Amino acid sequence: MKEFNDKVAVITGAASGIGRAIAERCIGEGMKVVLADIEGDALAATAKDLLAQSGSVKALPVDVSKADEVERLARATLDTFGAVHLLFNNAGVAGQGAGGVVWRSKREDWEWVLGVNLWGVVHGLRSFVPIMLAQDEECHIVNTASMGGVVGYEPSAAYHASKHAVVALSENLHHSLARQQAKIKASVLCPGWVSSRVMDAERNRPSGLKVDRNIPPLAQAALAEQRRQLEAGMPPEQVAGCVFAAIRSGKFYIFTHPEQKFLIRQRMEEMLDERNPTFPEEVEAASNSAENTDLESIVTHRRFSESRAVHIACE
Repeated sequence: MKEFNDKVAVITGAASGIGRAIAERCIGEGMKVVLADIEGDALAATAKDLLAQSGSVKALPVDVSKADEVERLARATLDTFGAVHLLFNNAGVAGQGAGGVVWRSKREDWEWVLGVNLWGVVHGLRSFVPIMLAQDEECHIVNTASMGGVVGYEPSAAYHASKHAVVALSENLHHSLARQQAKIKASVLCPGWVSSRVMDAERNRPSGLKVDRNIPPLAQAALAEQRRQLEAGMPPEQVAGCVFAAIRSGKFYIFTHPEQKFLIRQRMEEMLDERNPTFPEEVEAASNSAENTDLESIVTHRRFSESRAVHIACE
C-alpha cells in the first residue's frame, strides 16, 4: 500500500505516545482518522489538535479488552467514513501495574495485561478483517508488539507473554491472509525504548482489576531504570515514520532499533543449539570480554551498549 490520501485509518491507543504520532502522520498523509482510547480527556485533546490541522477525525472512547466496544468502534468507523484501509492495533499497557515474576504477579495483573495487549489485538482483527476482506481493496494492518516480544527475557512475565503472543498472532495473520490471496498486508511493530507514558498505564487500569502492591527495592530500581530509558527513548514521531516506511514497502517485521537485533540472534542461536537461555545483560557483558574473539559480535554488541539512545532513522 503506497497511496494514503482520502483513505481511512483506525488507531487504538491513539491519545498519546506511538498512537498519537501515528494519527498525526495519518493526517499528514491526507487520511481520515478514527481515534480510539480508554483515556477520555487525552483522547478529546488529541482529536481537537488533529481537527485544528484540518483533519477528518472521529474520536471514540474504547476499552479494547472488551469485544463489544471494539465492535462498536468498527460500526462507528463504517457509519462515519464508510470504509477502513489501515488498522493500527496499538493500545498497550506496561509498568509496575503489569506485575513482575509470574509467582508474585496477581491474577488481576494477567487479566489486565492480556486483556489490553493481546485480547485488544484479537478483538481488533476479528472486528475489522472481515470488513477489509469484503471491501476487496488494498489495506494494511499493524499490530504493536515490542522488542520484549522477540527477545528471551523481560522483567514482567505478563507483559513478556502478551507481546510474544502478539508477534505469533501477527505471523499467523500474515500467512492466513497470504493463503487467501487477500489484498490485506500485515506488519508487527517491535519498538525498543520509545519516549511515551506507557510506564504510567496504571492510571487507566479498571477499578475492578486494581490491586494493592508492595514493590521490593530491587524492582523499584528496575522500574526507575526503565523510566530513564523511556525518557531518553526514540521520539514517537520517528516510530511513525518507521511504520509508514514499512507499510509502503510491504515489510512485515518493523524494528525501530536495529542495534538491538543481536538479542534476537542470540535467542535464535540458543534455541537451535538447544542451549539454556542467557540473560540479555550477560550477552552484553560477553561483548566486552577479552575472551570474545568474534570481531563482528564484539562490534555489534558494543554498538548496542554504547548507543541505547541513538535514534536510527527508518526513512
